[in-house]
Amino acid sequence: MKKRLWISFSIVIAVALIGGFFYVRDQAYFSHGREQNNVVFNIQKGEGSLRIAADLESKSLISSRFYFWGYLKARGLSDKIYPGRYLLSGKMTIPEIAAIVTNPQKVYEQVLFKEGWTAKQMADELDVHGFDGAAFISLVKNPPEDMVSQFSVLSDKPAGASLEGYLFPDTYYFSREATPKGILEKILDNTQNKITSDMLDSINLQHKTVFKILTMASIIEKEVNKDTDRTLVSGLFWNRIKIGQPLQSDATLTYILGDNRSRHSIEETKVNSAYNTYVNKGLPPGPISNPGLSSILAAIYPKDSDYNYFLSDPATGNTVFAKTYAEHLANKARYGL
Repeated sequence: MKKRLWISFSIVIAVALIGGFFYVRDQAYFSHGREQNNVVFNIQKGEGSLRIAADLESKSLISSRFYFWGYLKARGLSDKIYPGRYLLSGKMTIPEIAAIVTNPQKVYEQVLFKEGWTAKQMADELDVHGFDGAAFISLVKNPPEDMVSQFSVLSDKPAGASLEGYLFPDTYYFSREATPKGILEKILDNTQNKITSDMLDSINLQHKTVFKILTMASIIEKEVNKDTDRTLVSGLFWNRIKIGQPLQSDATLTYILGDNRSRHSIEETKVNSAYNTYVNKGLPPGPISNPGLSSILAAIYPKDSDYNYFLSDPATGNTVFAKTYAEHLANKARYGL
């Protein structure tokens, strides 16, 4: 009887030990974090492994700081963590997270592309952060067909047109090992997400194309500072196209001449270029910048008005509208333009 009890007891102990082993192994190897999306996790210089483990737990990327900390300690990784930004999620295992934060090539670089920047300015910013800006701009100018076919937002892009205008300005996080093609695809994926199906439906109902909308939005972005004025300027510009009046946008001259001026001489308004909207009616051949969401929405949803002219107050940046040319001239005199 005692022998049977001892055997039974031994079996229970063995099962408990085996179960405990697999439980601890499961906890140590799988993070079980509640955060299912990719999030940017920042590690500051000088932070210890226990503090990092606690931050991972607080952001729901792991279930317990102690299992993560123990994993690092057991493998001698506690002092091999690199400061920087990492893209992590609760779906990752603890070994996967540990492998990422101890690899400097997995650090994510924060890159800000401002609204209204050209592709060249974006390429220059990539250079600043150690990426290959020259290769990036080459892809923008001549995107491979296999890349274009990935994104429905590019479906109406004219053959031979660059990706200027399609590069959504935003704050991006690129790993240090990101290729120019990978960077461009990430930007285009963001653009596709920002231009919603409702926006596409509205564009189609107006018998316009995404390419034309982005071209208009790129001009609005450079002409108007305030969101509230953009829909009015959009309506004004679309109406000019409708009645056959040139847009007369100084922003297109800036694009041609490569300057930063909001006003140009009479001689400069005669420059020979398809992008010169003083001498050519309608939209220019393509976008002159990469517009933000506000300008894109303004281009899609213009506001009708009786205005046909506008200028920007040099002191405040406010847009001053006029219905007639005589009123516009009076506004120019009032604001010293």
